[in-house]
Amino acid sequence: MFNYVWPIVLVIFSNVVYQICAKSVPKKMNPFASLTITYIVGAVASAILYFVLEKDGNLIKEYSKLNWAPLVLGIVIVGLETGWIYAYKAGWQVSTGFIVQSSVLAVMLLVVGYFLYHEAFTWNKVVGVVICLIGLVFINYK
Repeated sequence: MFNYVWPIVLVIFSNVVYQICAKSVPKKMNPFASLTITYIVGAVASAILYFVLEKDGNLIKEYSKLNWAPLVLGIVIVGLETGWIYAYKAGWQVSTGFIVQSSVLAVMLLVVGYFLYHEAFTWNKVVGVVICLIGLVFINYK
């Protein structure tokens, strides 16, 4: 059970801290300048964790297993982080921006899961999406 739960707990915790950090980037700072520091810290942290968790690890050997996904992921992460920084600079609230994004993302990933990964498209999922979309109306109602 622990192996099933801890990754989601890490994602949730990291997302909370991530949103706080993205909203806290100085308004006058260029987001791309901020992200250069972010990625340097991320690269160093990743390298340290790799060698801590893989005592006899060989990064060059790992890099030989590379496919397109990590390369595209790097570009997409820049888009995600830049989007959030600009969203917060534009005035989005932490309490609503993430919920709007997550609800729309949930709908899109149901479609992606169905077509790319042949995941089941069940009534439970459809009802869940409808509830999320109704929730969006209430959250954004002024």
